[in-house]
Amino acid sequence: MASSKIIWTKIDEAPALATYSLLPIVQAFTKGTGVDIETSDISLSGRIIANFPDKLTADQKIPDNLAMLGELAKSPEANILKLPNISASIPQLQDAIKELQDHGYDIPNYPEEPQNDEEKALQARFAKVLGSAVNPVLREGNADRRAAVSVKKFAQKNPHKMMKDWPESGSKSRVAHMTDKDFYGTENSRTMDKANDVRIEFVAGDGDVTVLKQKVSLLAGEVIDTSVMNVAALRGFFAKTIAEAKSDGVLLSLHLKATMMKISDPVMFGHCVSVYYAAALDKHASVLKEIGANVSHGLAGVLEKLDKLPADKKAEIEADIAAVYETNPALAMVDSRKGITNLHVPNNIIVDASMPNVVRDGGRMWNNDDELQDTIAMVPDRCYATMYQECIADCQRNGQFDPSTMGNVANVGLMAQKAEEYGSHDKTFMAQGEGVIRVVHAAGDVLLEQPVQKGDIFRMCQAKDEPIRDWVKLGVTRARVTGCPAIFWLDESRGHDAEIIKKVNAYLPENDTTGLDIRIMTPLDAMKFTLDRVRKGENTISVTGNVLRDYLTDLFPILELGTSARMLSIVPLLNGGGLFETGAGGSAPKHVQQFLKEGHLRWDSLGEYCALVPAFEMIAASTGNAKAALLAETLDQAVSGYLENARYPSRKVNEIDNRGSSFYLAMYWARALADQDKDAELKASFIPVAKSLQDNEETITAELLAAQGGPVDIGGYFDPNVEMVGRAMRPSATFNSIIDGISRSM
Repeated sequence: MASSKIIWTKIDEAPALATYSLLPIVQAFTKGTGVDIETSDISLSGRIIANFPDKLTADQKIPDNLAMLGELAKSPEANILKLPNISASIPQLQDAIKELQDHGYDIPNYPEEPQNDEEKALQARFAKVLGSAVNPVLREGNADRRAAVSVKKFAQKNPHKMMKDWPESGSKSRVAHMTDKDFYGTENSRTMDKANDVRIEFVAGDGDVTVLKQKVSLLAGEVIDTSVMNVAALRGFFAKTIAEAKSDGVLLSLHLKATMMKISDPVMFGHCVSVYYAAALDKHASVLKEIGANVSHGLAGVLEKLDKLPADKKAEIEADIAAVYETNPALAMVDSRKGITNLHVPNNIIVDASMPNVVRDGGRMWNNDDELQDTIAMVPDRCYATMYQECIADCQRNGQFDPSTMGNVANVGLMAQKAEEYGSHDKTFMAQGEGVIRVVHAAGDVLLEQPVQKGDIFRMCQAKDEPIRDWVKLGVTRARVTGCPAIFWLDESRGHDAEIIKKVNAYLPENDTTGLDIRIMTPLDAMKFTLDRVRKGENTISVTGNVLRDYLTDLFPILELGTSARMLSIVPLLNGGGLFETGAGGSAPKHVQQFLKEGHLRWDSLGEYCALVPAFEMIAASTGNAKAALLAETLDQAVSGYLENARYPSRKVNEIDNRGSSFYLAMYWARALADQDKDAELKASFIPVAKSLQDNEETITAELLAAQGGPVDIGGYFDPNVEMVGRAMRPSATFNSIIDGISRSM
């Protein structure tokens, strides 16, 4: 039988740990079916190793799997199961480098402030690893992200318990945003009438020109836009909102995405830190500069450098920082027991995961007394802050959402071929002085330009024509299949969206929209429309750009299902293959922390279970492999059994965790294969497996629970030891014997 491959990505944190439990099961069940499961390491540590082989031994080197998968994603044969990976911030990158160095890898240090051309070149190499390094490479298609029907029905029948009522006494919580000179207010955009190469350059007041990026190749029909965040206005906004939070007696919190927007948002985060702690940081500015304190890394970027100082000077600065809390509003806490605030590290609070929790928790965040308290949530840029504010205002009017009755919000997201929209990668620059940053094509004509002041944040973004056309088609297709309204969240008052609206209106007539409800609304109006339907129990499709795809596919799933990890994300690739994404990893670090402390992994692999079904189905459809079709059918039945019998991980130690969940999935899957009559060979193979798993259920669950309750050593966070993780994630000798026996017998 000809074999078809599913590439299972090796990634980071909780989903990586869960793979050690689940993958052996999947590989055993697919043995001899014509379906091969192969792994590809695109983890943060793997990407670092692949990009810095210069001084590594032959045994340490690994190929550039990300580049290889990027090429595969452009082929019809692509069948990639993509688990959540780290979008690394600089502190995460530095921690990963340190761990690899401790493990014997000769990897260079990241030069935060390069002093020469060699260090600048080194920083540019590391840029390939930072931020959203993986997704733009693999996403050669647009996103169809939704809850599987069985998952949504189960969530309504068994609503999650995390929703907290909004205070009956009233809520002071709100989203604060800028009113001018932000990215929204400055954005300008245009569509290329023909292919051309452009460059980005800074023109100083005296006419001196500095090329910031020598070449960006653009295609005909491509939408490009530029925008600027004025840092003086940003700092003024922070100062004003700090005063308002103090006056209102509420917490202050900042919500950015310093991982995905790896250049702009850490800088914005740093400005907030410097404004909030100004009394202390300004007083000691010269000393802090000398020791290399970096506010873009958060308060931790200051505190960690203080060890370079004499003890008395360190104590003085720490005391001055502590005194800031006496005069400024209290900060939302990440970990009150350890004194970790919202401004401690930029990647601790990520807007797409943090704002849904604010809504879920009744408009509140945790304070220093480990209690929930109203907060002002600062989302500086207006592009999407208004839709979060509308969500909060809706709850203040109507109370908390009810997961047992609320409708579903699916998403069709524009993301193919690096449809960035937010320009987080190689086209973001800090203005070096007063002047103009402009986009100029090869003939010298200026296409777009932005006036800037020193320190302003400039971003250029792109969205190609073919992905936009495909995105419109996918939105219409999903509206046709579901019968639900499809809403394009686009604002004609915003430069980028105005260009996209022109294309939507041009491409909609290419599709049969007869009888469909398809609308274009601003994010604010779209949120109002969607929330009204949600409260009526009606389903809606959001059709959005890349950033809103991120935000909405966390917001609604967290409210509906309790977690975005339970979402199904199918990416029909432009050239015919498939990318199947398995949920969001925003909570993954906390899961790892609990596992290392208590031996309990609460990561829910339901996203992986669900994503495997269409991956098998694609093989069946493209090759006629009936066994692959049967694997999909029986796995879907197993997922239903997993949900109906509540075999998902508990949040509490000494109760079922990820390992127990995967055991039960295997038991239900084996039973479904044993009970079917479509394939006699698989039936005969799995009758004894199903019986053995059921007969040993009590023993296996006892062995799995016995592994919990104490700390676990896996030899590393970013580069854990394979044998140590394998032992930790497969602690049941009885279960292992049965699963490993399947592979030997088939």
